[in-house]
Amino acid sequence: MSANGGAPAGVLSYETLVHAVAGAMGSVTAMTVFFPLDTAKSRLQVDEKRKSKSTHIILAEIVKEEGLLSLYRGWFPVISSLCCSNFVYFYTFNTLKKLTVSGPGKSRPGKDLLMGIVSGVVNVILTTPMWVVNTRLKLQGVKFRNEELHQTQYRGMFDAFSQIIANEGVGTLWSSTLPSLILVLNPAVQFMFYEGMKRRAGKGGRKISSAEIFVIGAIAKAVATTATYPLQTVQAILRFGQYRGEENSGVLGGLSNIFFLLMDRIKRNGFLGLYKGLEAKLLQTVLTAALMFVVYEKITAVTFKAMGLNKKLKR
Repeated sequence: MSANGGAPAGVLSYETLVHAVAGAMGSVTAMTVFFPLDTAKSRLQVDEKRKSKSTHIILAEIVKEEGLLSLYRGWFPVISSLCCSNFVYFYTFNTLKKLTVSGPGKSRPGKDLLMGIVSGVVNVILTTPMWVVNTRLKLQGVKFRNEELHQTQYRGMFDAFSQIIANEGVGTLWSSTLPSLILVLNPAVQFMFYEGMKRRAGKGGRKISSAEIFVIGAIAKAVATTATYPLQTVQAILRFGQYRGEENSGVLGGLSNIFFLLMDRIKRNGFLGLYKGLEAKLLQTVLTAALMFVVYEKITAVTFKAMGLNKKLKR
């Protein structure tokens, strides 16, 4: 019997809540440190007329044209969305882990992948509207090379929600849902590699150092990001809200838009155009994920020790 009125132990437990809060805090800390890299990545994904250059050159151009603080434009909505998103993801993932820990059968990597996919789907459905809004706020006031992109005028997150609903309809808040659902493979693959490498490194009860956690988190994210980057570019374009493609809002219309955007990217920039901005994306996501996992593991370890949970959480 749990302390939560008979609810299943994995669904409502202090341990699951600690994992969720630690995941959210870890992601906020890491994203804040590496946010300028995310700024460079977004510009390259959305603004096709901006030439793909080394990340430090892109950052220097942004500072020269728009000022130093522009590197952190849209920080608050991004951090708010990321905090909610990682809370949902880590809570769902660790809930599923607790519920299936005594289950039979499948290989651990297979279970990790399945739990990652389910967690990703839950996360996408609940948090996509926040990501649509923060993408627009982050690109507001940007000096685009592409003259077809027009400026938006939002006074903050709540005003952005209000204007989007009034002018474009509620459905627009979920405009990038289909590529986002496909992209649940990104964190799912990331967590599968992370959990697998961590289990291997911790064999025989060996303590894993923070440096090892950093490297494991970096490798896991690099594999996942490289595999799914073209769809992440499509996701960013759809969230920005200035692409008008297939009017059919169903699955077929969504798939048609994704296919068209991928083919258009190849037509304009060649196959490598699908990976425009990958350098900045890898720098940002790999370093952010690695630091996030270090902070996450530290917070969970300290919290469980303070709570008197003198056991190793085998992951």
